[in-house]
Amino acid sequence: MGRSSLSRLRARSAAGRQQSQGGRHQPAQGCHPCGIASNAMHLATEGYTEQIVHWPADGRHILAHYDAHTIIVYQAYRPSIAEYVLKHGVFGQDFSFTRMSWIKPNFLWMMYRCGWATKANQQVVLGLRLSRPFFDAVLAQAVASSWEASGLHNRDDWTAAVAASDVRLQWDPDHDPKGRPVRRRAIQLGLRGGALEAFAKRELLEVIDMTEFVVAQRTVLNRTGVSELRMPVERRYLPSAPSLAQRLQLG
Repeated sequence: MGRSSLSRLRARSAAGRQQSQGGRHQPAQGCHPCGIASNAMHLATEGYTEQIVHWPADGRHILAHYDAHTIIVYQAYRPSIAEYVLKHGVFGQDFSFTRMSWIKPNFLWMMYRCGWATKANQQVVLGLRLSRPFFDAVLAQAVASSWEASGLHNRDDWTAAVAASDVRLQWDPDHDPKGRPVRRRAIQLGLRGGALEAFAKRELLEVIDMTEFVVAQRTVLNRTGVSELRMPVERRYLPSAPSLAQRLQLG
């Protein structure tokens, strides 16, 4: 990310922190299956079968749990990384600042990726609350992971854009609760460099341990299918700038 781009991201995230004042959301304390002191899951939930009627069947869409000022993104980690961020509110210890880290606003895409918290090194699922201005600033800096998906006229333009940005964007098939792909596309954002530093050290408003909820819903899914499955309420998210939504080709 170039210096001017990083400055814009910092300015927008500062505005987001001011909008979210009274500071960080106050977590509910709970217990974690791995013994980690947790900020317990408290997001509003809704039945999966009730939610899908609100979701588009195809196209590019950001499905997310959000309010007027903040948005939740998800990541899954091994316990040592999760324990540190749950305790300190910032990433450190075993978290890598030299690798790209991918955030996902879509709960079911996260469940597909981590196998409902069953995959190695993805046993702890976290919900990470960010300000909407910071999230939108990340979207604004995002460059597609491949030239073919970038919409840029030639490969040299894409290569230059990649070199100038610390944010990657991928549109992957969304998945249903059983892990089957659907026609709708889900977004994930890869952060490195200055964008990753900002996300991991300065921009987290709240860290929510989703693991107990995920494990419980995995049991429900295995026992009764989707009829009783619940998940955080998600609706289509649009960035504040219409031009950004147009550039991202949001449906």
